[in-house]
Formats: sequence, structure tokens, C-alpha cells
Amino acid sequence: MSNPAESPTFSKDHPFLACVTENRLLTKPGSAKETRHFVVSLAGSGLHYKAGDSLGVYPKNRDSEVEEILERLGATGDELVSPAMLKLTEPIPLREALTSRLALSGPTSKIVGTLAAKATHTDEKAKLTGLLAPESKPVLTGFLEERHFVDLLAEFPSAKLTPQEFVDHLRKLMPRLYSIASSPKVHPTDVHLTVAVVRYQTNNRERVGVCSSYLADRVQVGTTKMPVFVSHSHFGPPEDSSKDAIMVGPGTGIAPFRAFVQDRIASGATGRNWVFFGDQHRATDFLYEEEWEAWLREGKIARLDTAFSRDQMHKVYVQDRMRENAAELWAWIKGGGHFYVCGDAKRMAKDVDVALHDIVAQQGGMEPAAAAEYVKQMKKERRYQRDVY
Repeated sequence: MSNPAESPTFSKDHPFLACVTENRLLTKPGSAKETRHFVVSLAGSGLHYKAGDSLGVYPKNRDSEVEEILERLGATGDELVSPAMLKLTEPIPLREALTSRLALSGPTSKIVGTLAAKATHTDEKAKLTGLLAPESKPVLTGFLEERHFVDLLAEFPSAKLTPQEFVDHLRKLMPRLYSIASSPKVHPTDVHLTVAVVRYQTNNRERVGVCSSYLADRVQVGTTKMPVFVSHSHFGPPEDSSKDAIMVGPGTGIAPFRAFVQDRIASGATGRNWVFFGDQHRATDFLYEEEWEAWLREGKIARLDTAFSRDQMHKVYVQDRMRENAAELWAWIKGGGHFYVCGDAKRMAKDVDVALHDIVAQQGGMEPAAAAEYVKQMKKERRYQRDVY
């Protein structure tokens, strides 16, 4: 047997081939979403993680999309290519490049220009040239947003590209990072993930989130070897376990807070836990409902405030629940509590930040500038942390 000390250290550049041991649906029938719970085994990897870390997953593209591209290029998939952005020492087969090394979405104006130069059919050439006209910029943006590379090959068949010419337009397929939803104190060799599976339509084609659908549809439980690595983060529960923790995580943003709570229970933390969770409907979208309710009953979490936006006429969000409980929230913060947010950066995290500033100003009797300074100080002291995407 090899000495474990000699085993390679796995990293982003040298990922561990892990098995998924569980894949179950968290959302209930009737939900507008498909959110799944995955368990990934790190057994034998020597990898360690902590609450607040993320797992990086290298996905594969759908075989159906790869096959259609090969067919439209008139290629077998065995052709050797050297995509410039991969900085390879030697060429790889086209099929491998398209399956696991290159992104098949997000075409840019560059490929439109290449197709325009290569098109032999008059109508195709005219359409491509028109899209490239300076005044057509907004049209071109909308056109590209609706399409993947396969659409362009399908719509402009007279523009013949060699496999190498085609791959030179593609970007690198990047790993996706998922917040870990478990604590190593409870699950030392397993990582739990909470993943919203992305499925949608554009240009009359079914589209999927590359990594979320890879996990949901193409990874076979117990057999597929999936390349993963641990991405260490500064995000984590209070180092002083006597401190209170306020955690705001709507949707899949709840993942790290499941890890935090598991961690704090396992370590016997005396600080209180207050969890805010939101989604569309309580009946179908309350992720890990049984666990939260049990922890609340057992006094492991002091408060659980939920906001199900579509369960009443007026939409209610986590920031609304914060405002409703402003006095108590301020008491926790004033007493040295830590405040955490995880989830959508564009809207939710901004709205929660505004609510936090307002609560500090109103409840603390401060001018907006003083409240802003107070929140800034919380960030400096690592009492306000965000894991947003």
C-alpha cells in the first residue's frame, strides 16, 4: 500500500475524482424550482474543509449538444485540436475538448465575423454582415444572448469551419463553486451541496445549467468519478463560540447556514442562532424544513423566521422579516452578534444590506452616516460577512 503522506494533494489544478453517494429532490411536487441535495464523498482524498468553504466541481457538457456540433462540423470527434486558451502541450481529440474542456455557450461577435467571412450562401452572408454593422449592436447583443454555438452552426450551414477554427472561438469550461451545506465535525469525509438545477428555453431550444444539470442528470450515483476540489473561504461561523449568529439565506443561500448550525451544535457553541429563510411557497420550497423545525424545537436555534413570497397577495421577503423584528435584531447586533448573508448578489443581498443599515440607524438612534460607519466597523471586525454570487 502507498503511504498516505505521499498521496498527491488535490487542488483546482489537480482535482480529486469523487463519487456522488446521494442525489435527492428537496423541492416538492408543484414547485416552480428543482432544488436538489447532493452528498459527495471525499473519502480517501485527504481533503479537508470547514463550515463556510465551497466545493469546486468540473462539469461535462451534454452529449446531445456535443454530437450535434460534431455533426454540423462534419467531424468524427477524433480530430486533434489545440484550443489556444487551454495552453496544451499537445493536441487533444475534438470530442474531449467539446465534452469536458470548453464552454459551448456565450458566443461573441468574433464567431459572427468568422461565419460572415466563410458563408457562401447569399442570404446567410447578408444576415451575418447586417448583424456586424455598427448600428446593429443592440440587435447583435440580443441575437447572441439567445444562442449557443450550436445554434450558429445550425443557422448558417454554408459557413464551413474546421474543428480547429471552431474551437478557437470557445472559452474554457470553468469549474462551478457551490457553498458546502455540511460541517466536517458531523460529516468529516462527505460534503453536502444544495443545488438549484437550471433549465430554461431560448431560441426554441431546451437549455440547461451546465454543472447543475450535470449533477442532476449525468452523474450516476455511486459510479461516476467527478473532478472536485475544496475552495477555502474566509466565510465562517464566529470564532468565539459564545457570540450570537444571525444568518440570512433565502433559496440555496441556506446551504452554508445549515453547515454553520451543524458546526455550532457539534462544538457546543453557547451563542444563539437566528435563521432567516425565504423562497416562493412554504408547501413546496421550504428547504430542509424538518431539520430546521427539529433544531428549533430542541432549542438548537433560537429563532427561525421565514418569508414565502408567493403565499399571500403581497410578496414578503427576508428583508421584510428583518424589519418586522428590528428591535430584537438590533439587540443581538448591539450585544456583539455576527450577521451573515448568502445568496443572490444582484437583488437580495443589496436589499438585505439596505435593511441592515436602516435598522442600525432607526434602532440605534443614528444618522445614516453614523449607521454606515457602524456597519463598516462590523465588516472590519468580521461581524458582517457575505457569501454572494
